[in-house]
Amino acid sequence: MPESKATAFLTRFRSLLALALMVIALSLLSDRFLTPDNGWNILRQISVNLCLSIGMTLVILSGGIDLSVGAILALSGALAAGVLKQGLGIPGTEWMLQFTPSGAILVGIGVGAAAGWVNGIAITRFQLPPFVATLGMFSIARGLTMLWTGGFPITGLGDAFGHLGTGALLGMPTPVWIMLALTAVFVVVTKRTRFGRHLYAVGGNVRAARLTGLNVARITTAVYLLAGALAGVAGLIVTARLDSAQPNAGLGYELDSIAAVVIGGTSLAGGRGSVAGTVLGCLIIGVLNNGLFLLNVSPFWQQVIKGVVILLAVALDKANARNRDA
Repeated sequence: MPESKATAFLTRFRSLLALALMVIALSLLSDRFLTPDNGWNILRQISVNLCLSIGMTLVILSGGIDLSVGAILALSGALAAGVLKQGLGIPGTEWMLQFTPSGAILVGIGVGAAAGWVNGIAITRFQLPPFVATLGMFSIARGLTMLWTGGFPITGLGDAFGHLGTGALLGMPTPVWIMLALTAVFVVVTKRTRFGRHLYAVGGNVRAARLTGLNVARITTAVYLLAGALAGVAGLIVTARLDSAQPNAGLGYELDSIAAVVIGGTSLAGGRGSVAGTVLGCLIIGVLNNGLFLLNVSPFWQQVIKGVVILLAVALDKANARNRDA
């Protein structure tokens, strides 16, 4: 049966309406919520999750899942901090490569991209389920992070590198600039490019995509590579903000990114969703976390509430899918 106009409107704009209602409610409950400083604070907080969530959106649109982004975040940040602070010795020689902050940033992004590429190869060439392949990378990346750091933070990275996480440009925090730039780029990539059209085709029906001549393996590998590179960017922001590479950085971040993607309307079955929706999902989670903190809600109850929100988002997605198929 066709949807009524009211139902179609609520389905299309439910994330935006939920965010608006949440903002109104928290503004009434706390006089500290609707202030400029708190607004910038929320945007800083969601910048890391949005970097991860954009990559997760690409992965889920392709019909996959990535459980390794939090571990890749930690590995990328640790390696970038290590080469910046101590350099990198060339095996078999006495030579030591020294890195500028820009060089360390490239190392962090490159490490993330490499880890994502390995995920893609494991899934496409060795036919491992995405859940298993990325769970394996989760363990590998966590172990490599501990080996590289020895279990201790790498600190004292300097102001130039720290600007990436704590600096500002034209009055706007640097992480927010990064977040806006990545959002703009990947909105265009998913909606206006051949790669984006192929991505939706693979996620919608992988068999049909193969029959039409699409190189599914190449598209899938590219998606996981991009997700890894974006996790590397997130790791750099976290490391720069703390002026420290923490061995246990990013714990649980993959769950927040999946939650943001689902709340933003992207289907876990693949082939349907958008980066713009993911931005709204990140804002909803960021506003919820910030509001609960301002209201002095116990962190344990915060986890419960977040879990309920995720379940409701998935239930709504399933209900909408059934209505479309009816």
